[in-house]
Amino acid sequence: MSPRSLLALAAVALASLVPSARADTLVVGGGCFWCTEATFELLPGVTAVTSGYAGGTTENPKYKDLFQSNTGHAEVIHIDYDPAKTTLEALLTHFWKVHDPSQVGGQGADQGPQYRSIILYADAVQKAAAEKSLAEATPKFRKPITTQIVPLVKFWPAEDYHQDYFAKNPEAGYCRVVIKPKVDKLKKDLKPSS
Repeated sequence: MSPRSLLALAAVALASLVPSARADTLVVGGGCFWCTEATFELLPGVTAVTSGYAGGTTENPKYKDLFQSNTGHAEVIHIDYDPAKTTLEALLTHFWKVHDPSQVGGQGADQGPQYRSIILYADAVQKAAAEKSLAEATPKFRKPITTQIVPLVKFWPAEDYHQDYFAKNPEAGYCRVVIKPKVDKLKKDLKPSS
C-alpha cells in the first residue's frame, strides 16, 4: 500500500472516531427573506441560512408564483444552527427583534400574505418553544401579534439569485435602505462591550 493510500485510510479511520457536528434547523418568515437571511447569518452558532418558501400548498413554487397566484406560501428562511453554540430559544428571541410581528399583511412597504410573520415548527419541541416565545414577546408589542405558528410541511429553496442577496447586492436600493440599517444595528448589538 502506498504512503498516500495509508494516509487516506488513516484519515477515514480518525474521522469515524470524531463525533459528527450536530445541526438543528428552524424555519421562520418575517417579511422579505433577504432581510431575515441577512440578520440571521450574523448570529453566532448559525451555520447556514437558505431563503425559500413554505406554509402554502403549491408544489415547487417560484418567486413569481407568490405574486401571480394564491400559493399560500410565505417568504421564509431555513436556518441551520449548532445547538452547542446557540439555542432554539435564542433564535426565536432574535426573530421577534428583526421584524414587526404585529403588522397585518406584510412588513413595512412589503405587503401581501407572502410577507407575513410565521414560525413553521418541525416537531412538538419546536411548537412548544415557539408558543412560549410568543407568550414572552406579546407584552413587548403595543398591538396584537399576528404571527402564525404552524407545522412545517415542506420547505422549498428559493431561486439561486435570492440566496445571500444582501451580500451579493449591498448597493442595491432595497439593500441600502431596508436591510443595511437592520444589519448595522445587529452588528452593533452583537459587538462585545468594552
